[in-house]
Amino acid sequence: MTKYRIEKDSIGTIKVSKEKIWGAQTQRSLENFEIGNEKIPLELIRAFAVQKKASAISNVAIGKLEKIIGEKIIDACDKIINGELDNEFPLSVWQTGSGTQTNMNLNEVIANYSNKSLGEELGKYKRIHPNDHCNMGQSSNDSFPTAMHISIVLETNKNLLKKIDYFIQNLQKKEKEFKNIIKVGRTHLQDATPISVGQEFGTYVSQIKNAQKRIKDSLKELMELAQGGTAVGTGLNTSKKFISGFIKAVQMITGLPFRESQNKFESLSSHEPILNFSGALNTLIVACYKICNDIRFLGSGPRSGIGELVLPSNEPGSSIMPGKTNPTQCESMAQVCIYLLGLQSSISIACSQGHFQLNANKTFLIFATLKTIALLSDSIRSFTNNCLKNIKANKKRIDYNLDNSLMLVTALNPRLGYDKSAEIAKKAFKDGITLKQSAVKLGYLTEKEFDLIIDPKKMTKIS
Repeated sequence: MTKYRIEKDSIGTIKVSKEKIWGAQTQRSLENFEIGNEKIPLELIRAFAVQKKASAISNVAIGKLEKIIGEKIIDACDKIINGELDNEFPLSVWQTGSGTQTNMNLNEVIANYSNKSLGEELGKYKRIHPNDHCNMGQSSNDSFPTAMHISIVLETNKNLLKKIDYFIQNLQKKEKEFKNIIKVGRTHLQDATPISVGQEFGTYVSQIKNAQKRIKDSLKELMELAQGGTAVGTGLNTSKKFISGFIKAVQMITGLPFRESQNKFESLSSHEPILNFSGALNTLIVACYKICNDIRFLGSGPRSGIGELVLPSNEPGSSIMPGKTNPTQCESMAQVCIYLLGLQSSISIACSQGHFQLNANKTFLIFATLKTIALLSDSIRSFTNNCLKNIKANKKRIDYNLDNSLMLVTALNPRLGYDKSAEIAKKAFKDGITLKQSAVKLGYLTEKEFDLIIDPKKMTKIS
């Protein structure tokens, strides 16, 4: 049987499990918002603990908070940052859109943990109060977006950018490995002039590098923090000294150049920096989608498709067709991309719905953004390790497709002109003969002249 203690807030009393150190407002949220399985991400919680720690450091420094109380709050925050209190943050994403209940979840856990360390009874808040001490000089409306920005920057640096670097390195290896393998290029899903397989993979390298740059650039806006705006952006119940000390403390804790927002009204009521970041993520998603689709199509077959790439066989492909190998990693990445493209659209809608002085979609926005970062990171790592690294070029198939391509005729344009070159290609296709045979039959070139002009490698401009 669960044992309870009685916690009290401004509404009244409520039962809280004795095993938990959260308080009344957390418990009310837990009971009032039993919606879905999506919980506030722990990455946000830990960034929020950074915000609370920095606030305590600043409040102590300016003489607003007793040193012993500040030290206890900081210690509790460190426990949260290190993941030691993860089970104390159970709230649903689908709560109040300002994140007030999550802010209070942090405040209550910090207060109760701190009081317990002082030998005080849980839920009484005699020494350290969730609002008066843990939330001193703060509001949910500025604290939550501050934690949002911190969490996005930290997770992007710690996880996503590293996975992108790894992706680029392995794409570059394939670019180098396949540099001199000449193949048919394709436009409109039709045969076009030759390229090298290396040039094809070089395209992917460039796409991912450019996406990475856009993401890094978009992080610059996210370095601005809303802290100090309090309820509506005016800074009521806080001070410039607190804000200055807070920013310095965040910089110290994270080692990153976070700075004060220049317009806190904007920081509370709109979330364009997150929207801009989402746009940058979108370019990465689109690039990944193209890459995984290209690779699975180029690997199609093995005998009745394009078959120019050989993808690794990681598991049996079919429950009914023996020996079948499916492009499972490509399909996995494609599904992730489809899901995330939908999320980015939702982020755009959520960002557009800032009403007056507050955008009340903050819990969804951070959930969707952190979900995107995590899924992209995992998908890129999985695709790189289980597909990209072990892709092989099917030289025999590539050469066969190239030798039978009619678009090599393009190289004849400067010598014969467009019309005669088209005539050669159409006759070759109609009669089922090679371009060389067609050109000779039409009397436009000798075999020797044809061979001098048609050099697929020269057509790729490979140095």
